[in-house]
Amino acid sequence: MTSKERMNMAMNLKVPDRVPVMCQLALGHYFLHSGLKPIDIWYTSEGLSKALHILQKRYQFDGILVNLPGRDPHFEKHIRSIEKQGSETILKWDNGNYTVLPDDDNPHYYQTDGTRYFPTFDELDPEKLYYVEPWDITDITYPYTWDFEKEPRPFEDFFPDYHLDTVKGVLDRVGSSVSVHAEIYSPWSQFLELLNYENALMAVIDDPGKVIACLERLSEGATDLAKKYAAQGVDAILISSAFAGGGLISKQHYETFVLPYEKKIISEVKKKFDTPVYTHTCGSIGDRLDLMVATGTNGIDTLDPPPLGTVELEEAKRVLNGKTFIKGNIDPVNTLLYGTTDDIKKDVEWRIEAGKPNGGYILSTACSVAPRTPPENIELLSALTDKLGQY
Repeated sequence: MTSKERMNMAMNLKVPDRVPVMCQLALGHYFLHSGLKPIDIWYTSEGLSKALHILQKRYQFDGILVNLPGRDPHFEKHIRSIEKQGSETILKWDNGNYTVLPDDDNPHYYQTDGTRYFPTFDELDPEKLYYVEPWDITDITYPYTWDFEKEPRPFEDFFPDYHLDTVKGVLDRVGSSVSVHAEIYSPWSQFLELLNYENALMAVIDDPGKVIACLERLSEGATDLAKKYAAQGVDAILISSAFAGGGLISKQHYETFVLPYEKKIISEVKKKFDTPVYTHTCGSIGDRLDLMVATGTNGIDTLDPPPLGTVELEEAKRVLNGKTFIKGNIDPVNTLLYGTTDDIKKDVEWRIEAGKPNGGYILSTACSVAPRTPPENIELLSALTDKLGQY
């Protein structure tokens, strides 16, 4: 059975030959361990697609998550200078702004005075919203513009052609052997990224009606992008809804500000495509698994265990069995980053034992693998699953 077949079986709640393995790696891990330059990985579609494939092969993952959009192939024309300062690369742009690119973490784009731009809630017009990409190569703008474009794009042609280039590159590299997933941001995540988290959460208190109007518009863009990825032939769409856990919002707020809009995206994608759509939410989600299922999602990703979150795998398996596939639950910090070989072996063994019955389980870290996680620790996952995860 190929990796692609194995993943598809698990995502469709069937029993494959063994438990699949697929972790999301932090971008800093690609910077440190792919052998490619961070600047090439972050700023070029070719660099990221190559890095994704290199580490998928090294770790024998059954799937790849493409978690950055394709990049403008002509971005270099906007660079005024590049200089190295210790472990960071500083890119100065022709508009006077600059980017700090660490060797082991995501870069950040700054205004000339060292601040980051965020619009205020008062100035937002929901009708001018469509989609917000948190990891474009420049800062978030409003109304939203891509890279260094001067004017917003019309909604009917909102996503630049190059936006799909990284997904296309990965699909070309792996052929029909590996499961390829593409990431979109949930309306709720987009809203928080647009205003910055504190201001967005205050907006929920100040004017929930306007927040809902914003989320309605942002769900249109997310649906559009999800359909574009599905049309490319990806094996699954991941809705990144990282900030919808109990550490940030209540179940009541989840039901009001998250559930309807993720449900809308999933429903619209499924009208045209058979592509599985699943949900990534970090932290404390043990109290809202039922609401996540109510979105129509095909799967739930991360399932952070204590102390990072509130999900016990046995309980999640009981609640979600036959409803959604589940992916994750290995503590990426205390187990994979800091744990010994014996710690990892014990941890993986009991998670396979808990998640394996009746299929529908994908072994993974709960959230991203930390940049400086020893590669040999990650390599243990596929080796252990080959031994313990057979059906």
